[in-house]
Amino acid sequence: MADRKIKIYTKRGDTGETSLCDGSRTLKDTTRVEAYGVLDETNAFLGLAIVKLEEEDLKSHLMDIQKDLHAISSNLAYPSVLSQSKIDGNPMANKIPRVTEDMVKKLERLIDMYEEELPVLKNFILAGGTEESALLHMARVVCRRAERQIIRLMREEEIEKNILKYMNRLSDYLFTAARLASHRQGKEDTKWMP
Repeated sequence: MADRKIKIYTKRGDTGETSLCDGSRTLKDTTRVEAYGVLDETNAFLGLAIVKLEEEDLKSHLMDIQKDLHAISSNLAYPSVLSQSKIDGNPMANKIPRVTEDMVKKLERLIDMYEEELPVLKNFILAGGTEESALLHMARVVCRRAERQIIRLMREEEIEKNILKYMNRLSDYLFTAARLASHRQGKEDTKWMP
């Protein structure tokens, strides 16, 4: 059996609506769609950083994070994925990857590993350093915007508890990765002095 081709344009979104994973339709400017839309923006910045980076370990870690962000997006694109009745009633819900504490712990291990290579941080720093570092800082601030949007969604419904933990840790990871990218190219942090 040949692979089924995914059609890029469906025309179903021409009226400002989009389909969610459970088949329901919603407006494209809802809190939910905005939340996973900003995750997509974060992922795009990570892709740009991956293209620019030369450090294979950082590239590999960022690609793993891109996969994690897709898992988070699929959770957010499924209304009430935590509702057992929804899960029992729709086989698609069982295919939604869970966001686990292990995913959060992996980011923490990477942050700790990177920090061993970096000078101790004693001041606020300015974003920049190198092009790669600046891209990681851009991904970090977009990640923070995604986190804020996810918090807005949490006010409307229950979401997987590890999603917010992951996003909070991810911005810390991206900050540390940005510092490491500069450090490995011989550029030290630019301290902010009031």
